[in-house]
Amino acid sequence: MARIAGVNIPQNKVLKTALTYIHGIGNTTAGLICEKLNLDKQKRTSQLTDDEVLKIREFIDKNYSVEGDLRRNVALDIKRLRDLGTYRGSRHRKKLPVRGQRTHSNARTRKGKAIAIAGKKLTSMK
Repeated sequence: MARIAGVNIPQNKVLKTALTYIHGIGNTTAGLICEKLNLDKQKRTSQLTDDEVLKIREFIDKNYSVEGDLRRNVALDIKRLRDLGTYRGSRHRKKLPVRGQRTHSNARTRKGKAIAIAGKKLTSMK
């Protein structure tokens, strides 16, 4: 099993898709990595040689911020916004959408599951 940037890459996937399992590498970046290293995008990861895996690992380490470093940088950026008291920081603190999305009838992904309010339903009038 190939291990790149601390992530076990799935064996049965195409190389371009398998690289996207690394946090910080998406579809476009995976394609660029394959082009730069002259690797076949359609090759399965189980067919990679040790030299090719080493080339990929070194290229990613040298050129991209991935996994732990990227997560740490994002967390520090959010913490900085919160400490400065910016609008975006306050939205992060309240766990609300940060980029201008509406919250009246949506935002369930960010806010979490809806919580029922006791006594909200009016008693039926007879």
